[in-house]
Amino acid sequence: MNHQGVNSGPGIAHYRPDDVENGMSTVLGYSPNARIDKTLLEKFLRLPLPEDRVQATYIWIDGTGENVRAKDRTIIGVPTSIKDYPIWNFDGSSTYQAEGSNSDVYLYPVATYKDPFRPGANNVLVLCETYKHNKEPTESNKRHACAEAMSRAADQKPWFGIEQEYTLLDMDNRPFGWPTNGFPGPQGPYYCGVGANRVFARELVEAHYRACLYAGIDVSGTNAEVMPAQWEFQVGPGEGMKCADDLWVARYILHRIAEEYGIVVTLDPKPMPGNWNGAGAHCNFSTLTMRQDNGIIEIEKAIDKLSKQHVRHIQAYDPKGGQDNMRRLTGHHETSSIHDFSAGVANRGASIRIPRGVAEDKKGYLEDRRPSSNCDPYAVCNALVRTCILDE
Repeated sequence: MNHQGVNSGPGIAHYRPDDVENGMSTVLGYSPNARIDKTLLEKFLRLPLPEDRVQATYIWIDGTGENVRAKDRTIIGVPTSIKDYPIWNFDGSSTYQAEGSNSDVYLYPVATYKDPFRPGANNVLVLCETYKHNKEPTESNKRHACAEAMSRAADQKPWFGIEQEYTLLDMDNRPFGWPTNGFPGPQGPYYCGVGANRVFARELVEAHYRACLYAGIDVSGTNAEVMPAQWEFQVGPGEGMKCADDLWVARYILHRIAEEYGIVVTLDPKPMPGNWNGAGAHCNFSTLTMRQDNGIIEIEKAIDKLSKQHVRHIQAYDPKGGQDNMRRLTGHHETSSIHDFSAGVANRGASIRIPRGVAEDKKGYLEDRRPSSNCDPYAVCNALVRTCILDE
């Protein structure tokens, strides 16, 4: 096998074993994580912990606005509320969030989830907001502004559901399962596909689905997507901050499980150029009045407001202010044009889609199809509430 001439992606180390032992595929063989015997950990996870010790993984969003970081600590005593988890800190100079001369960034716990990687009654994942040394939110802390908007809009009980698309890559940054030389057949048989020639890494998807439900995340479903090696899971519906919080933790769990398989997860909105679908994070949104009889009137009012704030939303819907979505929102491959606002019933080529069932029932929700797969859900939900409810 010739391993020379392979370009490595940013931050990805490549491993080229001369042979692959134990029947492991060559793709997984490139990953040191996949070559570790996973069964050895089990005997240590079975060790009983002292009853007053909790293993807590603190999770936060780094300065890129799209990647998660995490570190662990032992907490003495079992917390009974989020306020019982201590404020912590980290080296922000290593996460693009501070200068080395003033590097401490604070972690403020905001939500907890059961830890699927350390089964036990008290072990938790702790989702955190990040704050600077002066206790002001970091630039990548979009949750702070979102929570403020949700508080002001609480009487309208805003609901959100987000469809998270993602693509699986091998250690060469090529879609997992694709031919080493060449491409798979054209899109068509892969969406919601069944069969070894149509879907890849279903085991990873199943593990993620189960782990999220165990953690307490409101995952409502999953499916294979249009491009081979692309998948989707749906979070929600959740009121207020719940959906966005759940999605960030679900992303963390997805990356952690992918480590086990030696597979890379990318949220890039257009991972493969050419005649292949991109990846989005379509956001389903409704208010109390939209869900009531004749709520279609309120849905149409919201769409009118959104039409007047198209640029604002495009800037909020990917972490690079629209540059990532420029590659995806072309008007092709089930997307609208980034330059124009559009809406329609059952139209997957529109900015805003009104589902057929909603149009028939004359109540329900709208689907904003513009958010990119690597969007910050806090920024998306914040923009929708401020435009559609708070009239900002």
